[in-house]
Amino acid sequence: MKTGTVTIIGRPNVGKSTLLNALLGEKIAIVSDKPQTTRSRILGVVHRPGAQIVLLDTPGIHSPRHELNKRMVRTAVEASEEADLLYVMVEATGPAQAGDRAVLRHVREVTAASPRPAFLLINKVDLVNKARVLPLIADYSRLLDWTEIVPLSAKAGDNLDRLLELTVTFLPDGEAPFGEDTLTDQSMRVLAAELIREKLFQRTQQEIPYSLAVEIDDFKEEGKLARIAATIFVEKDSQKGIVVGKSGALLKAVGTEARQDMERLFEMKVFLQLWVKVRAGWREDERALEELGY
Repeated sequence: MKTGTVTIIGRPNVGKSTLLNALLGEKIAIVSDKPQTTRSRILGVVHRPGAQIVLLDTPGIHSPRHELNKRMVRTAVEASEEADLLYVMVEATGPAQAGDRAVLRHVREVTAASPRPAFLLINKVDLVNKARVLPLIADYSRLLDWTEIVPLSAKAGDNLDRLLELTVTFLPDGEAPFGEDTLTDQSMRVLAAELIREKLFQRTQQEIPYSLAVEIDDFKEEGKLARIAATIFVEKDSQKGIVVGKSGALLKAVGTEARQDMERLFEMKVFLQLWVKVRAGWREDERALEELGY
């Protein structure tokens, strides 16, 4: 059968995680309107007749400010280097930005060192007049010799079947590395932590989302019930107050929304407990980053 690894790369907030979820038909990667939501490599498996596509969602390539960001960028670079095929995502809503050009430089280096197919995916075509897409295709075609260029909308689902058809034709022959029921290699503990962090990203502003981390302290399955205890780490006392909210309102809302998503994804009832603690400077702390899975 046809099988291989496809890495999705691009600058932050171009829709990489939305694309992964759309191609899988299931939400395993968290999404928000804020850049740098994805912090680690996320694996998803797409099953097609005679083919298995192993997708790797990656953090956006950007100029790092903290040790955490450095690790995020390194994760994206390493995932692209191991890929059989690259999905390089940009937006249809405007010309190439400095971040896009940095990504293209990296793609040029990777494909020069070890040739492999590279697809340019022009995302969010549902937000622009179709006449604006052709000039973009021409501009990006001058920057790199693409194997395929696919305009699409990850959110609306436009042209995703075509993307998968093209992908299969460029994958090598081999044995499927995952069982036919496998969707991801992420554990339920990791998925739970990410769903909590997603709700926090959606409900907090400015620097607070980037100062947040979530650690699962306990995860017990009792039949069709999961008992989960988690700690939310922030870097300052003032941030703790904001995350808890007035009379605990924000933390309660985060817990409710995360629990509902967990119950849908895990197909079981969830009892979720959340605590908020201050861990100053954790984004620069090597030990903290290791403990938090970064």
